[in-house]
Parts: sequence; structure tokens; C-alpha cells
Amino acid sequence: MSDEKSLEEQKKEAAAKAKAAALAKLEAKKKLEAKAAEADADNNSNTQENKEPITDDAKELAKKKAAAAAKAKAAALAKQKAKEQAASQTEEQTETQDDAKELAKKKAAAAAKAKAAALAKQKAKEAGSADSADSTADAKELAKKKAAAAAKAKAAALAKQKREAGETDEPSDGDDAKAKAAAAAKAKAAALAKQQGEGSTDDADPADEKAKAIAVAKAKAKAAAAAKAKAAAAAKAGGGAENADESPAKPSPNQPYLDKYVKVINDNLGEDMLEDAYINTLSKDVPTLVAKPDTYFKVASFLRYNEQLSFEYLSEMHGTDFETHMEIYNHLYSYKNKQSVALKVKIDRENPVIPSIQPIWEGANWPERETYDLLGIQFTGHPNLTRIMMSDDWVGHPLRKDYEPYDVEV
Repeated sequence: MSDEKSLEEQKKEAAAKAKAAALAKLEAKKKLEAKAAEADADNNSNTQENKEPITDDAKELAKKKAAAAAKAKAAALAKQKAKEQAASQTEEQTETQDDAKELAKKKAAAAAKAKAAALAKQKAKEAGSADSADSTADAKELAKKKAAAAAKAKAAALAKQKREAGETDEPSDGDDAKAKAAAAAKAKAAALAKQQGEGSTDDADPADEKAKAIAVAKAKAKAAAAAKAKAAAAAKAGGGAENADESPAKPSPNQPYLDKYVKVINDNLGEDMLEDAYINTLSKDVPTLVAKPDTYFKVASFLRYNEQLSFEYLSEMHGTDFETHMEIYNHLYSYKNKQSVALKVKIDRENPVIPSIQPIWEGANWPERETYDLLGIQFTGHPNLTRIMMSDDWVGHPLRKDYEPYDVEV
């Protein structure tokens, strides 16, 4: 029993010791916390004691420092702004100077141009006044040369027409026409020479000049009519020998081409295809073939598609009323051979009907319509043979020599 009692006592004593230790530990902790609080209080009091009171001088000094800082900042901003304004003004001044220089250059160029124009005008005026007499003399001399050349050409044309018509050596109306043309040209040259001797062209009477021109024109027309009548009479009489005093004409440089065309046609189509073949000296010596109405289309097609000829381009096509007959004229060109040829055909005037060559050359479409419209020639096989210039209800064909207007007021 004593042992158990002592064990219980030991437990109680141990518990009491543990409790006392815990209480002592708690007390020590409280003391430590109290000391820490006292230390914090002492530190706060020391801090409060160490702080010095803010005086008026300190406040004034702070204000001065703030004002100085603000003033320095404002000065820096003003300096920066002044610098930027100076740079901008410098740039504007540079641009203004460049514009002024460019304007000055333009003004100088315009002044130089105006001065040059004035000098040129003055020089031209002086040259014109100095050369006026020479220019007038040259113009008159040129007019005389032109009149002489025209008379010479007219005489040559009359002579050629007489040769083609087969006129005789007997003097006739043709010789009179030639003499009249030469006399008219001589009279015109004399009138010009007289005018030159009397004074400048400005003093001439326009009425006299007009009368002279009318007289010359009438003389030329009379000479042409006489030559035409002479040629018609000679052709009707069967022709004759050429004048003995006329020199033979030089052979045309295109004669070999004409001979070639005729030979190729005769060799391939026969010798009865062409009615005539000659060199047209009045139209740049173009080789001219005259087909028969019944061989016209065949010859045209051969000229287009034969490899030796190859006249692929129809450059001209028109009709003419010669009163005794109608005639179709076609001008062809070969780009392959760089050669030309004219194809003609004569048509009965009372029944002007001929095949269309539009299937061979599309370029004949509108020219054939125009020929139908103005001359009344019928082109069989044309795709649209209608009027192209006159209205559909127009009466007659205006280019026929016997045409009479249906409405005389039109």
C-alpha cells in the first residue's frame, strides 16, 4: 500500500512541478512582452525628442528653391521653343530664297525670250524691206516661167493627141489651136513684163488682172475644143500619118512590163482576150489593158490569181460616160512584184451591163455601187447593188451626159 501511495504522490508532485514550470514560463513570457513594449515606448519618445521644429526660414528657403526650379524649367522650355522657331524660320527663309531665285530665273528667261523675239522681228522687218524689190522681181520671173511651161505642156499634149488620133501634116484647126495657145502664153508673159516695168504688183488693177485671166482661160478652152474636134474628125476619117516635123516619142520604161502582161495572158488565155494594150503616157506611163466585155471578168481573175502577175490590190475603180460608150477603169497593184497595171472595159451605153469583180476584189463593192448610182451601169453578181449616194427614190443618174434633173429646183 505504501508503495502505491508513494507512486501516486510522485505523480502529483510531477504534475505540480510541470504546472509550476508552465506558470514560470508564462510569467517569463509576459515579462519579455512588457520589456519589449517599454523599449518601443522609449524609442518613440526618443524619436519625438530628436525631431526639430520646422521654422519660417526653412519654409521660405523651400519656397525659393521651388520658385528657382520652376523658373529654370520655364527658361529651358522657352529656350527649346525659341530654338524650334529659329529652325522653322531658317527653313522658311531658305524656301523663300529658293522661290525668289526660281522666280528671278523665270523672269530672266522670259525677258531674254522677249528680247530675242523682238530682235528676230526687227531683223525680219529689215530683211523684208531690203528684199521686197528682189522678191517682187523673183515672183514675176517665176510667173513668167510657169506661163511658158504651161504653154509648152499644152502644146505637147496637143501634139500627142494629134499623134494618137493619126492627124495629117495639113494645117488645120489643131494647128490653129496650138498657135493660139502659144500666142496666149506669149501675151500673158508680155503682160507680166509690162506690169513689172510699170511698177509693183500692189499698183495693178484687180479688174484688169481678172479680165486677163478670163481671156487666157477662154483662149485655152477654145484651143482645147478645137483640138478635140480635130481629133474626133481624124478618128472618124480613119486617121493618117504623123506630122513630119514631130520627133518620135521615146519608148516608155514600163513597155517591158506591158509586153510581159500581154504575153502571159495570150499564152494562158488566148490571143482574143484583149481588145487593146498600150502605155498611158498621161497617167505616169501605166501599162493599160483593155478587155472585151465578155472576157472582162476572166482577165480580171487571171490578173489577180496568176503567180507571175499577182495583182492582189485594187486601188481605184470608177466609171466614165464618153457619150458614145461607157467605160470602167480599174487600177491594180502587185505588192509581190511592185508593179501596176490598169484594166479597162468599154460598155454599150444603151445597155450598160458588165460582170461585177467584187468576188475577186472585195474593195470593188462600194465603187461599183457608186458607179451604178451615178452612171446607171449594172454589175451582175454584185451582192448589194443599191444606191450609195443618192436616195433610193432618186430619178436618173447624175453623172450621165444626158442627165436631166427630175426636179429642176433641186
